Amino acid sequence: MGQICTAHIEQQVRDAGLRPTRQRVALAQLLFAKGDRHLSAEELHEEAQAAGVPVSLATVYNALHQFTEAGMLRILAVEGSKTYFDTNTSDHHHYFVEGENKVYDIEGTAVKVMNLPEPPEGMEIANVDIVVRLRPKRTS
Repeated sequence: MGQICTAHIEQQVRDAGLRPTRQRVALAQLLFAKGDRHLSAEELHEEAQAAGVPVSLATVYNALHQFTEAGMLRILAVEGSKTYFDTNTSDHHHYFVEGENKVYDIEGTAVKVMNLPEPPEGMEIANVDIVVRLRPKRTS
């Protein structure tokens, strides 16, 4: 996909209802320049440092949560303490490769969820996240 135009990123941030600060725009550019992907805050912080973007890990966390609340990202809790941020906000499911800590989209509509319970009074199901955990086959 290559480098996304800064003006386009600034507009995306504005359209999401956020002020396009220099740090937000720089982080959004890093996030969205490589197409759909799954990143932890720590991974984005490392990318920012490598790209010469002076930003703290706390600022990265804040920006990721602001982007998520604004609908630009989807949050995905995979491990107890590990959270990934998905640039693909469509309704889809994931593979998680244990030991490698890698997350991949499950392509297509291969997963069907049936027999969901009725939500409590006044509530509706927003979405259902399925994470299929993978590991190398064990040899006998």
